Amino acid sequence: MTPNVRRDFPALDRKYEGHPVAYFDGPGGTQVPRQVVDAVSDYLYNHNANTHWLYPTSAETDEALDAARVALADFVNGEPTEIAFGLNMTTLTFHLARGLSMRWGKGDEVVVTELDHHGNVAPWTRLAAERGVTVKTVRMDPAKGVLDWAHLQESITPRTRLLAIGAASNALGTITDVAAAAKLAKAHGALVFVDAVHYAPHVLVDVKALGCDFLACSAYKFYGPHVGVLWGKHDLIATLDVPKLIPAPEAPPERLETGTQNHEGIVGAAAAVDYLASFGTGSSRRERLVSGFSALHNAGTTLFARMWEGLSGIRGIRMYGLPPGNPRTPTVSFTVDGVVSDDVARALTRRGVFVSNGDFYATTVIERLGHASDGVVRAGCACYTTPEEVDRLIEGVQSVVPD
Repeated sequence: MTPNVRRDFPALDRKYEGHPVAYFDGPGGTQVPRQVVDAVSDYLYNHNANTHWLYPTSAETDEALDAARVALADFVNGEPTEIAFGLNMTTLTFHLARGLSMRWGKGDEVVVTELDHHGNVAPWTRLAAERGVTVKTVRMDPAKGVLDWAHLQESITPRTRLLAIGAASNALGTITDVAAAAKLAKAHGALVFVDAVHYAPHVLVDVKALGCDFLACSAYKFYGPHVGVLWGKHDLIATLDVPKLIPAPEAPPERLETGTQNHEGIVGAAAAVDYLASFGTGSSRRERLVSGFSALHNAGTTLFARMWEGLSGIRGIRMYGLPPGNPRTPTVSFTVDGVVSDDVARALTRRGVFVSNGDFYATTVIERLGHASDGVVRAGCACYTTPEEVDRLIEGVQSVVPD
């Protein structure tokens, strides 16, 4: 993007062993702009209270949380009464799975995929032990890093109660055609849950276009605090048999929220949405988000192509996932022949290039790639990434390759 964007992120001033830090760890959590931190600190300094009482700071907290629901509803193209907050996507998904499954039992089926983060696998596979539900797993094609579509079609049957599918792979960046998958599921009367944690920072979510019933994402992946967000259709939330305290709110969406929430984090999540909207133009927040995400996508696509081309030209580098020109996020995973991923990450760190490595909880993906024991290296572009930083990453990887 522009140099002005970088001024919004104090973390970019950091140096490590004399090198300015280049953060390529965004797929695991982005840096946070001043605007978001200011919103969090303003809430804590001036409005901090618990909810639903009669004094000013409590009323201000209620107003702030209501405003955050509006902001996140704009973010996913849903309604404010369909937005619930929680600790993170994984915790929210376990909670949702428990509520949904109260109506399921032996003979009912849930479909998950090999391409997904295990946050969208374990909550559903747990139901096999708890409710006797049959869990089917759709294969991925490790050569391309995409789902085996024929196997997906085969796996969804009249017994399918839910399809749990990721919109984008956090390990490989692959974007899956969720709308088409949801159509398959809906044809058999199944519900659709979407993990949009890796998708949401790069492609503007539209729950209506995706055709899903539930969708979860995490604000810390799109420049916000560590807060999870769950969207669900109002009528479905209203009828879920979720574990809850008797005196807790019964109406959607608060009936999905257990205990006192992270108010400052929720305020920060709303500020992150507004920050993303600031990249665009339009008369409404949603219009600005549409415009802003278009600009962000174009910038990310250009950076990713530069990164892919540079890394793939290095001897001994193995790239995973789809190349530029395919539906994907600006995230690349790779290995260096003869060098374990820990050593690659350490070598890059010494140059001030911060990358993540391992399996990123997408354990099955990494196993299918043949790297269960050593993992892969992952680098992702964010709104603050520059071409010069991409070149530093490429140069750093080149220095790691054995002679």
